[in-house]
Amino acid sequence: MAQVLILSVLQGVAEFLPISSSGHLALGKSLLGLGETGLRLDVALHVGTLVAVFAFYWTVVRRILVCREWSYVGKVVLSAVPAGLVGVLLKDQLETAFASTQAVGGCLIATGLILTATRFLPRGEKGVSVFSALGMGLAQAVAILPGISRSGMTLAAARLAKIDAEKAAEFSFLMSAPPIAGAALLEILKGLKAAEPVADEVSWTLCGVGALVAAVVGYFSLKVLLRSLKSDRFWLFGPYCFFAGCLALFCR
Repeated sequence: MAQVLILSVLQGVAEFLPISSSGHLALGKSLLGLGETGLRLDVALHVGTLVAVFAFYWTVVRRILVCREWSYVGKVVLSAVPAGLVGVLLKDQLETAFASTQAVGGCLIATGLILTATRFLPRGEKGVSVFSALGMGLAQAVAILPGISRSGMTLAAARLAKIDAEKAAEFSFLMSAPPIAGAALLEILKGLKAAEPVADEVSWTLCGVGALVAAVVGYFSLKVLLRSLKSDRFWLFGPYCFFAGCLALFCR
């Protein structure tokens, strides 16, 4: 139970704050001596964070559906293409190559440097164009590397493109829905192809608890991130990632 709660909180916090959920889950398991929890919980945590996105931006999603803003939907779909291609073609190779905590640490340091650099970029007032949506999508694809933050990279790309902070956050997290759903689907397919079931698979009840915790924590993490963007303190996540990355370099 404690293991599930720790992983659920980590997922809910790090999926949306620009500190890398994949990196923190890897470090959390290493530092706390946590073992593998199986496919079922991985899928549940992904579903939990997906619920948080739709709950937080429900009014926006409803507006898009009711008003049939297909151009916006098209930009979201376009932004998901790079991550989708990388996820399907290279995910296993990249996860194997970057499985060590030292590699995660290096990626966290890179994330920290990029986030800190956003302090020196001017605030923008633009909306999301087709070109900037593709740019944010490419940034999202890079974040398949454990330790590279998805939200950090996409919001840094948006800042570079001079997109308004609130519009950038809205698009960044709506564009996360296809990759999160896709990651859950890939995990399910991987489980179906497995020759034998995982012996230590987490129960459905604990998975439900984990999904709920990840959703609630994720919802409030979104609030914290949006507040940091409005107050121009987004860059402060950079020094944290840099410190966490340096700490990870000493983990064995």
